[in-house]
Amino acid sequence: NRARRLPVRYERRADIYEAFTFLQASLITLRQIRRFC
Repeated sequence: NRARRLPVRYERRADIYEAFTFLQASLITLRQIRRFC
C-alpha cells in the first residue's frame, strides 16, 4: 500500500518511473535494516 505509484505506471517518462522504483527499494531496505538493528 505504501508504493501506490509503482503497480500502475502513472509516469510517462521511464526515468522518473525508474527513480520511484529505486526510491521504494531503498525505503524497503532501510526498513529491513531498522528491524534488525
